[in-house]
Amino acid sequence: MPDQAAAAAAPKPASLLTVLVALAANALIAVAKSVAALITGSASMVAEAAHSWADTGNEVFLLIAERTSQRPSDKLHPYGYGRAAYVWSMFAAFGLFVAGAGVSVWHGITSLDAPETGDTDYLVAYVVLAIAFVLEGTSFRQAVRQARTDGAKMGLRPLRFIERTSNPTLRAVFVEDASALIGLLLAGAGLALHQITGDPVYDALGSIAVGLLLGVMAVFLIRRNLDFLVGQPVLPAVRENMLRALYDNPEIEKVTFVHPEFVGPARVLLIAAVDLTGNRSEDEVAAVVNRVEQELTAVQFVDQAVLTLSTPGMPALPRPPRP
Repeated sequence: MPDQAAAAAAPKPASLLTVLVALAANALIAVAKSVAALITGSASMVAEAAHSWADTGNEVFLLIAERTSQRPSDKLHPYGYGRAAYVWSMFAAFGLFVAGAGVSVWHGITSLDAPETGDTDYLVAYVVLAIAFVLEGTSFRQAVRQARTDGAKMGLRPLRFIERTSNPTLRAVFVEDASALIGLLLAGAGLALHQITGDPVYDALGSIAVGLLLGVMAVFLIRRNLDFLVGQPVLPAVRENMLRALYDNPEIEKVTFVHPEFVGPARVLLIAAVDLTGNRSEDEVAAVVNRVEQELTAVQFVDQAVLTLSTPGMPALPRPPRP
């Protein structure tokens, strides 16, 4: 099944490109926002600068996640290093929560207690926000393109795919870029209300709103990475496809147990209990099981397969219908 195997492997280079585009965009935006924050003294701009610096640091974690998770298996890690992607992505999510959300909310609260009384250069702030929106939009467009392409292979819309995907780097970039675009609108609204009313409280509230937005996004990312670290089930359609592949093998008479578990992005460890056809010697059984395990790695997402013989008397799982 070469097409299915390609579908499983395809996200890797696309994910790397998505992270690199996000890293370049966030680094440029972080510098621009920091300069604008120094010039304007705007609380919302400080929050946005903290947001972009947090995103820039997070992209570094995501690059490490991409690289580490693709290391080949060894004696100490027979199932590979795929789950390392979720660990490094978890670090990135914590960074977003602390450096992004925490700093933004803290600065907004302190600005409420001691509002900025000097003149604000609104033009500089608006120009920087506009440039940041274009750059963030470019990065977000790449993330959406990848989510749409990969999601179509599984019959999922982009947002549903982002929630369900086993690819933590794509999910992180997509969520961070989406929150960045919304955050820019919140910061712009705070600045505009400050300019119209002359009350700096609105600018401080904009900073707090950006921080709360980042906190919600960070918690979502932390939760999803935790789900995959403790054992996220595959989609029912994917499990059904794996069960069908077992029954389609001429060496297998019945399947009594099947458990697919993600061990990394687009990588599944398939554990199954089966009855083999015919009467075979112990050596023949070992040879057949080993051969079938190798054949199963051609099934979409299956990185490794481990087969055991069914316990006598165990009922067979129903054969899934043809799609």
